[in-house]
Amino acid sequence: MPVVPAPPGEASEAARGRPLILGRFAPYRIVALGHAISGRLAQAYRGENLTIPEWRVLAVVAQADALAARDVVGKTPMDKMTVSRAVASLEGKGVIVRLQSESDRRVNMLSLSTSGRALYDRVAVLALGFEDELLAGLSAEERAAFDQLLAKLEARAQTIGDAGVD
Repeated sequence: MPVVPAPPGEASEAARGRPLILGRFAPYRIVALGHAISGRLAQAYRGENLTIPEWRVLAVVAQADALAARDVVGKTPMDKMTVSRAVASLEGKGVIVRLQSESDRRVNMLSLSTSGRALYDRVAVLALGFEDELLAGLSAEERAAFDQLLAKLEARAQTIGDAGVD
């Protein structure tokens, strides 16, 4: 019989009485793995004078002709202030161009400059090479299953309540 999930913020029956061992706690392991991967990937593009937030903003903006600055926040796991600082830094480096929206003068649109597109293209190759190396230990079937499991967890994370646990 399947375990019925508890309402958001409430412990499931299976969770009661079970010890929490941080090294086996899935949310912690996912966050720790994400930090480890992000830090190692940052080493790959450090020579391009990019920080992790700058790379994330660059990658998001590169996937659109023009993107509202506020939309970058929704497409990254970063807060508004971190995105704002990264955008300002990239703009200062001449990588991102900020233009006023033609349809709404209150909105700033971001796009890559020519040098920004070249930078993105160089770093994207490094990032994809890193991904290939990271996943090299998995078979094609394991990669497909991993991708499906990540999608399921991402979707599930959107549906459960905020218990305030990391």
